[in-house]
Amino acid sequence: MNRIVAKDWLAPTVARFEVEAPLTARKRRAGQFVILRVTESGERIPITIAGSNPEAGTITLVVQKVGKTTSDLCALEPGEYLSDLVGPLGQPTHIERWGRVVCVAGGVGAAVILPIALAAQAAGNQVDTILGARSKDLLILEKELAAASERLHITTDDGSRGEKALVVAPLERILQAGPVHQVLAAGPLPMMRAVCDVTRPYGVKTVVSLNPVMVDGTGMCGGCRVTVGGEVKYACVDGPEFDGHLVDFDELRARLAVYRPQEETSRGRCRSNPEPLR
Repeated sequence: MNRIVAKDWLAPTVARFEVEAPLTARKRRAGQFVILRVTESGERIPITIAGSNPEAGTITLVVQKVGKTTSDLCALEPGEYLSDLVGPLGQPTHIERWGRVVCVAGGVGAAVILPIALAAQAAGNQVDTILGARSKDLLILEKELAAASERLHITTDDGSRGEKALVVAPLERILQAGPVHQVLAAGPLPMMRAVCDVTRPYGVKTVVSLNPVMVDGTGMCGGCRVTVGGEVKYACVDGPEFDGHLVDFDELRARLAVYRPQEETSRGRCRSNPEPLR
């Protein structure tokens, strides 16, 4: 069992947890995730590792409360326990000293982007981060992303904070100012696809963190199957990050629609999240 040592609310439906997981805390790298169960009889859900403290033996998880399992998880308080947790899973983000890097986070995708931006910064890159949401109340991890970036660009759909625009608006301006050597994006599927459409004419490598349905995290169930560059990949073991210009977004959207009739494509790595935060 894994004890919850701290909890706070980042948004009305988004909670951040510090959870005891010493081995995971020492081994995890940016881009990886865990699969956990709240109770022994509960479902398994994958959630991004948003950070870790190896000395304290804890990892940071950011969870959006939507379905039953995420609601049960968000109802837990410090001192209570998760039934079990396994990780780190997935391939870590490939990080090198590219030069100028743009990280794009939509909604709860900020929890995915934060460790990536920190790793890119630590490697000596110049990091611009774009953080978007529908409104200011749904923006999360703003201070943390600002500290991990040379410049933080904020957009909201309603203009309640930052620029009234989608995340692709500042991205286009940054690309025009160039040069940009790498773009990394995490958020709702339509957002990531739009980011790839914007970067493609510039020939800038664009990595997206995909969010298909996962069950076992070992590639056995096949639920997270995606087509990348004409080849079948499994997001839980081959990803979750892929070259966005090679991803078959039409197929992925169709597969998601089978499992999620309302195209539940939000982030946090929790595949139960339907909230289409941008």
